[in-house]
Amino acid sequence: MSTVDLFVSPLGRVEGDLDVRVTIDDGVVTSAWTEAALFRGFEIILQGKDPQAGLIVTPRICGICGGSHLYKSAYALDTAWRTHLPPNATLVRNIAQACETLQSIPRYFYALFAIDLTNKNYAGSPLYEEAVRRFAPYVGTSYGPGVVLSGKPVEVYAIFGGQWPHSSFMVPGGVMCAPTLSDVTRSIAILEHWKDNWLEKYWLGCSVDRWLENRTWADVLAWVDENEAQHDSDCGFFIRYCQDIGLDTYGAGVGNYLAMGTYFEPSMYENPTIDGRNAALKNRAGVFAQGQFHDFDQARVREDVSHAFYEGTAALHPFEGETKPLDPAVGRGQGKYSFAKSPRYDVPGVGYTPLEAGPLARRVAAAAPGAGGHQDDDPLFLDMINAIGPSVMVRQLARMHEAPKYFRWVREWLDQIDLHESFYTKPVELAEGRGFGATEAARGALADWIVIEDGKIANYQVVTPTAWNIGPRDAAENLGPIERALIGAPVVDQTDPVELGHVARSFDSCLVCTVHAYDRKGHELSRFVVNGTV
Repeated sequence: MSTVDLFVSPLGRVEGDLDVRVTIDDGVVTSAWTEAALFRGFEIILQGKDPQAGLIVTPRICGICGGSHLYKSAYALDTAWRTHLPPNATLVRNIAQACETLQSIPRYFYALFAIDLTNKNYAGSPLYEEAVRRFAPYVGTSYGPGVVLSGKPVEVYAIFGGQWPHSSFMVPGGVMCAPTLSDVTRSIAILEHWKDNWLEKYWLGCSVDRWLENRTWADVLAWVDENEAQHDSDCGFFIRYCQDIGLDTYGAGVGNYLAMGTYFEPSMYENPTIDGRNAALKNRAGVFAQGQFHDFDQARVREDVSHAFYEGTAALHPFEGETKPLDPAVGRGQGKYSFAKSPRYDVPGVGYTPLEAGPLARRVAAAAPGAGGHQDDDPLFLDMINAIGPSVMVRQLARMHEAPKYFRWVREWLDQIDLHESFYTKPVELAEGRGFGATEAARGALADWIVIEDGKIANYQVVTPTAWNIGPRDAAENLGPIERALIGAPVVDQTDPVELGHVARSFDSCLVCTVHAYDRKGHELSRFVVNGTV
């Protein structure tokens, strides 16, 4: 048996640093360790500050999904201060949050994921030349329109929020904007342009309504062959190409999923509470573990630091959470290897379990029985998991499936705004309280827990989707979701381990842009240049 250890640093293409160590036996990954190399300490920054500091500070955590950070931090204060939210405020928050995600979907697909589909390892595929024609960086016939037009939805965000990114227009009690009829009609025109010129023209090759008729994997396969436009669309081609080069055969992960849900039915969440949250959600919350659905309960979340560069080994609920970093040199001596904590969920009857967050988790939650009339009820991806299993392809399709779905929702919400009614109710700023706010960022479940004492922040904990996915092993040595997903991945060329990139990037982790691979003796095997950066 041939055994090789690879150290890939960094692996992602977005923000932060993710290092990955893998053991490869006979060309297949048999073990993996994900190492987050960046510490920022926003929780420490917020201690002792005014409770509303989170509205300013947390959107700066990320330049890609700052609106998602603002959204959940506002709801954390809404629950702590027991505010009243006018329906218009809920609608505007929904619209802005969804538009940020609509921006992320094509930008991520073409600029971060699909460029790997042009890797020379796939030159033997009969579809390879077509993949290069479409997805080659800058010059691909789909790359350009996808990336350029991805900016249109956040123009809508800026109409309501004043700017994007790093807006702070969502505040406890509502939103600080007074949209006009012109703002609403302009927003509609922008989104229709995005739909006509990218979503339907390039990605789907059909109407939004036609795609959303698909309820099973068999429906999707029939859709691909229904006509030439769908067969040759980017979506149709992606499905066919994935099946040809094997992206439907690896990257399964832990097979257990977490969605905290997002977007509220305005009439059901005028007075936000932690306990009343799940029932009011449109994009549902839920946990799917070992084949069973469970209601999401924030009280069951813990952050394990057994293998993270923080003091101790405790697994604490975020209300009691601590962020006490260790020097990595000291931490490694204690068996620690990442600045990411290991979020875990106490699954009823199972115990603390690693769960995958992200679009696939949201799509699984949408298949749970008992949806309310206002809630997403969509069995497609649970059927896909049952039919062909989770994989890089299925995870990526789940993300793209949300483009037509969220477009339809935003159009409905824009039509529901009542310009004659209020967008804000001034809250009472309570000196004591605890709040929980969550959303589904493009990358998955994102949440804040705030503890207010004597009118100041006593504790603030942010748990991100990337932490759920790239977190290291826990006290029981359970692998994190990406660590588990890497196992079983083939590595055809150790000097160019593109398969590792496929797996990690299918989670859309918020990480940076170059890959170096080293053998176990520390010699550099290859250096990859992406967008001119080494």
